[in-house]
Amino acid sequence: MQAAVLVGCGDASTNDGAGGAGGAGGGGGDATTGTSATSATSATTGTSATTGTSASSTSSTTTGTGATSATTSTGSGVVPTDGTPVERHGQLKVKDGNIVGEHGVPVQLKGMSLFWSQWSNYYNASVVNSVADNWNATVIRAAMGIEGREGYLANAGPEKEKAKVIADAAIAKGLYVILDWHDHNAEQHLEQARSYFREVAQTYKNVPNVIFEVFNEPLNSHNWGTVKSYAETVIGDIRAQGANNLVIVGSPNWSQDVDIAADNPVNDPNVAYTLHFYATTHREALREKAQRAIDKGLALFVTEWGTCEANGNGALDFAQAGTWLDFLDAHNISWANWSLGDKAEACSALKPNANPMGNWTDNDLTESGKWVKAKIAE
Repeated sequence: MQAAVLVGCGDASTNDGAGGAGGAGGGGGDATTGTSATSATSATTGTSATTGTSASSTSSTTTGTGATSATTSTGSGVVPTDGTPVERHGQLKVKDGNIVGEHGVPVQLKGMSLFWSQWSNYYNASVVNSVADNWNATVIRAAMGIEGREGYLANAGPEKEKAKVIADAAIAKGLYVILDWHDHNAEQHLEQARSYFREVAQTYKNVPNVIFEVFNEPLNSHNWGTVKSYAETVIGDIRAQGANNLVIVGSPNWSQDVDIAADNPVNDPNVAYTLHFYATTHREALREKAQRAIDKGLALFVTEWGTCEANGNGALDFAQAGTWLDFLDAHNISWANWSLGDKAEACSALKPNANPMGNWTDNDLTESGKWVKAKIAE
């Protein structure tokens, strides 16, 4: 999500070079666009994560209750049809340009991205359970806001705890979870990112549910060399903890330059690259960039997309969103929709003041929320 605290979302034009949405919400005191969101309430505590190690012939899978057990990795190509998402697929890895599970079969996850952590009331276990049980989601993304008022840089402890609550709840529920360093200038905060990812890698190393997203959306002013250098440094810290978890990396131009990244990929075999789009703004030209990256062997994971304009608001385009989802289906690309939040803007899935503990009815959902919920369940 393009952060209003850095670059105004509302100034995105309607061509395919426009940035992502998202920070249009925000509410940071230094925001250049967007309205202020209410400040987040304290997150509820979650269950403790179970850490484990993976042997070369086994992977660690998590039951619906959070217990961890070793499952033989057969690479049989036969995926179980029952159990939690993690029980079915196990630890994810990149192979031949796809994200695959322990059975060697491409995995497509579908779910929701929470709104910026410092401006959200929805970072609790009940929300995770609701999107799993009522929406059939298989992945949830904890977008831990870094910059801006009350973000990680100013308020590390509470923001880190919110992400942990989501991770632990997802592990207990058997969902995949993305721990997202939700930053647009992450290379400027390298030491803070290294410290955070060393900590969470130690906590969640080889827990199959947990995916690390180390750089959400580099700006259009970034070059790939800078982003790559940052990513390789942080990933080096993750691997040094013994963590082989899947890692996701952004690319310049609000995570749209995946074709440029494909020409000089990160030096790590278990890395996917995020692609962000907003259906009313980003169309065929961005799909062509994505196709070029795919053709070069890059594994993609759409950790953020919206049904609206790139500023997080404006007109909804369900026809174009459907075209995008068909494209993702054709390439087994996983996705998380922006956003599971109640800010008064078009891309929000929830209406303002929807229950912060989840269990929403359709009357609590926006038009975008109802449409995306149905797409997750397909």
